[in-house]
Amino acid sequence: MLAASLDEVHQRIGRACAAAGRDPGSVSLVAVTKTYPASDVVLLAGLGVTDVGENKDQEAAAKSAAVREQGVAVRWHFVGQLQRNKSKSVVTYADVVESVDSMRLAGALSTAAARLRERPLDVLVQVSIDGDPSRGGAIAGAAEADRDLWRVAAAVNDAEGLRLGGVMAVAPLDWEPERAFAELAALTARLRAEHPGATAVSAGMSGDLEQAVRHGATHVRIGTSLLGMRNTLR
Repeated sequence: MLAASLDEVHQRIGRACAAAGRDPGSVSLVAVTKTYPASDVVLLAGLGVTDVGENKDQEAAAKSAAVREQGVAVRWHFVGQLQRNKSKSVVTYADVVESVDSMRLAGALSTAAARLRERPLDVLVQVSIDGDPSRGGAIAGAAEADRDLWRVAAAVNDAEGLRLGGVMAVAPLDWEPERAFAELAALTARLRAEHPGATAVSAGMSGDLEQAVRHGATHVRIGTSLLGMRNTLR
């Protein structure tokens, strides 16, 4: 069942890349396993999955430890909203934090990473596509300097213990994915002009990966299409 679901996801990525004239190897799958047990991560790793996403520190910290105890190594992506006081925990197990959307969070992660890690922590700046200040994401031209996209990216780029890898975004619910990811592509192009090494674009989930790939996503975060609908009470 899991193998079949994974194969279908890979086929979708392959078809999306073919339609966009891209190499299928240019898009990486991040399997989002929130609310699912460590045993599912082990199974996915056995099927060749190398990147796993989680969105809550308490769950991710315990799950990553359990997976490691079984001798399985994957690349952990923290993809959820992150409070600054969780930075010390997250930097001990995450390989990538995809949800940095403020200069203050970048500073907290930098301090923790410099103290607790041997290698820099890869960071993606979460972009607010629609500029709504009530939701997560750094905003292009934000009135609040702490969440201005360009200042956040510069802060990450200059921070000790961090490496600016690129951007992450979620298509707003009230936007068509095509429009959302086209806007993200325009913002990404500007960011890359200032930071050429920031090449990663984490965008697209189970319902809109095709549109994300069409507009340059290098990573797609897939949960439901792999593992089914989640039990929200877990």
